[in-house]
Amino acid sequence: MNGHTIVLVQPLKNKATRTYADYETLAEALDGVCQIYETRLKQDNPQFRNITYDITDLLTFLDNIADLSCLVWSDDIRAYKPFGKEWIKQKVYQHLRKQCG
Repeated sequence: MNGHTIVLVQPLKNKATRTYADYETLAEALDGVCQIYETRLKQDNPQFRNITYDITDLLTFLDNIADLSCLVWSDDIRAYKPFGKEWIKQKVYQHLRKQCG
């Protein structure tokens, strides 16, 4: 499963913070999820030019998001399949491990 993916994010409990982003592939969507964290790090630490983090930091950040889910296109059923935060965290972990070799 690596089709068009829509990431749904509600960073705070306030429903007005809901947003979404769509990506051509699941891999791009997982990069996008990581980028949400990286953007937050840059906002919280503008004095630092380079910021490093590990997977534990990223997963903790994702745990603290009020709501995170995604819809992944499946050619098999010709529809989007919904997935929740825990699934996304597992896929992000696998995706980053794959990138590290």
